[in-house]
Amino acid sequence: MAKGEETRQFIIDKAAPIFNTKGIAATSMSDIMEATKLSKGSMYVHFENKEVLACAAVDHNMKVLGVKLQAEMSKSKTAKGELFAYIDFFSNPVTPPIIGGCPLLNFGTEADDTNPIVKEKINGGIKYNQQLLGSIIAKGIANGEFNPNWNASDFATVMFAMMEGGHLISRMSGNNDKMQIIVKTLKKIIEENTL
Repeated sequence: MAKGEETRQFIIDKAAPIFNTKGIAATSMSDIMEATKLSKGSMYVHFENKEVLACAAVDHNMKVLGVKLQAEMSKSKTAKGELFAYIDFFSNPVTPPIIGGCPLLNFGTEADDTNPIVKEKINGGIKYNQQLLGSIIAKGIANGEFNPNWNASDFATVMFAMMEGGHLISRMSGNNDKMQIIVKTLKKIIEENTL
């Protein structure tokens, strides 16, 4: 990696948790300069403006989260195990897998009316997660692991929505009580559809 690319990645690595915690609007270039110990001039050599850096931070946060999630899910040998691993990975929003919590929720609620570029990135992440869950269920059906009448797409939507809703409730309340109800409910539905 060239020196310029290394510096650019260093800035993204430092900026991503700040944007994910404070939000795009509340994060200033001064916050990033403080975290990186770089001058304003150095920052603008690599990023035209805060919006360009914010988009790179959104991508970075989603990538880091995805890599960590895939690592957990890859430990499972069955479709049911993969679904449980997905649920377990997100089951503790008070202590989330990445700093600041779920980037889909954080950036999605901020960008829905204000930032069409970030909104599209988050929408893509939502679709990807629903397709991932749906494909795991479809694989489980094909393997004879799940009820062949189980609607993979519908459950993927419900599961994703419940997990994101549980994340919001838990972060707002400061505890995981409600998320544990969601975890228990989702696992019960999966068990009921396991052959």
